Amino acid sequence: MEPGEYLEAAVRDVLTAASSTVDDQVGYAALLLAVTGALDDADRLVEQWQARTERPVDALCAGPVRARAWAMLFEARGGRPDWAEGLPPLDLDAEERAHTTFLRRPVSDLDGVLPPGPVAEVVKHVAPARPDHVRTALADSDLARWAELAGPRPDVAALAATRALAPALVAGADPLGLRDWASGCAGALVAALHERYPPDLGGWPELVAEILRLRGGGTAPPPASEAAIRSAELRLGVELPADHREFLRTCDGLPADVVFPRLLGTADLRSENNVVVLAEPAELLLSGSHVIEVDPVLGTTVHPSFRAALVKHATLLAQAG
Repeated sequence: MEPGEYLEAAVRDVLTAASSTVDDQVGYAALLLAVTGALDDADRLVEQWQARTERPVDALCAGPVRARAWAMLFEARGGRPDWAEGLPPLDLDAEERAHTTFLRRPVSDLDGVLPPGPVAEVVKHVAPARPDHVRTALADSDLARWAELAGPRPDVAALAATRALAPALVAGADPLGLRDWASGCAGALVAALHERYPPDLGGWPELVAEILRLRGGGTAPPPASEAAIRSAELRLGVELPADHREFLRTCDGLPADVVFPRLLGTADLRSENNVVVLAEPAELLLSGSHVIEVDPVLGTTVHPSFRAALVKHATLLAQAG
């Protein structure tokens, strides 16, 4: 498959397509990540889809093969992640027998042309049939051959549902050679989910709580008093923007994390050349009514407000997982 073309189409669908198509794309992408051995990225994508859409998790498992695929992967990894609690348990021995039949079933050029029904059943028996070499490779546990034949959109559900191969996939066999691409794929789809289904972050307490949740826990410093905020403004010689004052009334600063510097509390705010330093290292600055983010890698971004900078931070945390 061409990873770039696939991801471009998947992101476009997540942003613009019907909800059922979003479910299908996320379901496929999560399995694609899982069969590369990128289980953490697969979990992160599904968890963000759940949080943003509030859809039932079985919407990702349309059809018996996808449901079977997840069941085999859960067995191989030794348990279910939290997001999968809503999926019904399956009889894996029965599923394995059904999957073997599925893999060995001959296919016809007319498969899928006619809607299900009596006519389709008759045609199935009289139309020329041939072995499906892609599925046969799975039935023979030949990962290399399967990868060679898989085509532009590999049937990763059939792959993951093959019980004999699931342990190798979980261990990182990566037959499609996509392991280094997996994290970026998950991040791009998570970002698209956040754009299509933006979280309701409410007021400052809700935004700070969401940031702490995305950071994996922890507590915020207690709120600054009105006297402490006013003392900081007198020392700095500026009146802080209303949204920054509301932040300080919610928590007097925040510790650093992987994608953001430490946000300074009232006692540590300082002014340099009429610019207020809001963070340590000095990557977030207040100049007039604008908040300027200076990133040594990504360059300079001007945010319309302090809150906008923290909303962006929350989005980056969600992508980083």
